[in-house]
Amino acid sequence: MKLKIVLSALIFVLCSSPMFASFPVERTVQSSAQVSEHDTSEVVLESPAASALGDELLVSLLLWFFLGWAAGHRWYLGSPVGWNILFIVTLGGLGVWWLVDGIQIITGTY
Repeated sequence: MKLKIVLSALIFVLCSSPMFASFPVERTVQSSAQVSEHDTSEVVLESPAASALGDELLVSLLLWFFLGWAAGHRWYLGSPVGWNILFIVTLGGLGVWWLVDGIQIITGTY
């Protein structure tokens, strides 16, 4: 009975939290009033997690290695709370998600 309550609460928490893409999405923005026919410059917006990787790659890599079991790197990089809890409960997808996160942090695609 307790297991059913815990699983129901876990499903409720995961389904009620907002879902976000887990990869950086590049967006281009052009203002029609200021863009001329010869202007080819584009403004690229990045997610906070992607911009943090440029400055804090070493910190996120150390958190991944030492606190990966507690999703330390995911909390630091701003991943959604529901996915972080799922990461902890499943022990990093039995190590698979943990390894994939490490590869993504090293290559800068997290």
